[in-house]
Parts: sequence; structure tokens; C-alpha cells
Amino acid sequence: MNKKVTRIISLMTMFSCVTIGFTSCEKHDANSPGVEFMADMYRSPSLESNMSYTSLTDSTVMQANRLPVEGSIARGFMPYMYANDTAGYANAGRFLHNPLEKNEINLKKGEELYGKFCVHCHGAAGAGDGLVGAKLPGAPPSYTGAALKNLPEGKIFHSITYGKGLMGPHASLLDKEERWKIVQYVQKLQNPEGAAPAAAAPVTAEAPTATTEAK
Repeated sequence: MNKKVTRIISLMTMFSCVTIGFTSCEKHDANSPGVEFMADMYRSPSLESNMSYTSLTDSTVMQANRLPVEGSIARGFMPYMYANDTAGYANAGRFLHNPLEKNEINLKKGEELYGKFCVHCHGAAGAGDGLVGAKLPGAPPSYTGAALKNLPEGKIFHSITYGKGLMGPHASLLDKEERWKIVQYVQKLQNPEGAAPAAAAPVTAEAPTATTEAK
């Protein structure tokens, strides 16, 4: 084989390699994923928390991760001790007290939170004349009225936690500390002259039991 033929074969081989290199990277079908090698390496099944799935080997139903032991409490979480019933409401009024210090910082924060979550129904002064409250079938009672003037702080907290009447629960919107700060501000609206609310009268009710319904 002479040198000319060898050169032609070499050029043809080189041209073929270059052509294959360029055309192999071109995607003719925009919806085609191309050729997949070892697809399981990057297309693994996704398991969500607490979901169950079927094993591919023996078809048994398995759990993605273990559920917590029944009755266990998450670290840093303190269960709310009063149930969402008449007895829980009464006991909250008797035994539940604000753990936060009554100072201007907490009161100011309570006023801020009240403006975000409460004023639309209860009104700026707690008179039940909020823009939303006025459109409800029954407007919220005034904080200075006979029904709420001397409402204990524990019952206020309980109502914010679980909701009461037309008011929905706020436990998922406000943590415990935020709810207690709102309680401080509500007490200020209850008694704008600065007098402390009267102590709750003794109530005969069942002893409080722990519940995890609200944080």
C-alpha cells in the first residue's frame, strides 16, 4: 500500500471520528432522555417521611422510617395541659398564669402581635368593632364589657390556643410566648385605667390532663 492510499485512509478515519463526535452530541428529539447507563444510580426512588412502600424483593409492605413511640414528646416541646373542653377552659382560668414578666418590652410586642392577628375582629381598643368582626353574624364582645372585663389570663390564653366561638385556633400561628404577650396586651385593653383584673372565682372541675393538641 503506497503512502497516498495510507494518507487517504487516515484522513477518512479522522473525518469519520470528527463527524461521529459532533453528531453524537446532537439531540434529534427534544423529549428524548438519550441513552441511560445505570439509571438506578441517578433515578433512585424517593421515599417521603413516614410513608409505607412495597419491597421489590418479597412484596412486603415496609415503613420508610420508624414512627415515634406512642406518647413520646419531642425535645423542646411542652404539651399543653388543658383539653379543649369545658373543664379544660375552667381549669385554665383557675391554674394557668402568664410566665412572662410584665414589662414594656413584652407589652409592646403583644400590641404588635395583636395588630397582626386580632385587631381585624376585636378592634384597636378591643371593643369588638374590627372591620372583619363587624361582618360576622355576632360581633366579638368588648373587652371592657361584663363578659370579658374580668376574664382570667388563663382563659384568654386557652381561647387563643384553641379558638372560641367564631374565632379559630391560633396555636399554629403563634407560639406560647407570643400568645402570652398578646394576653398581656389584652389585659391592658380589659383595664385601660390600669387596675388588675379580679381573681377568678373557684370552679369545680376535673383535674387537668396533658394533651398534645396544641403547643
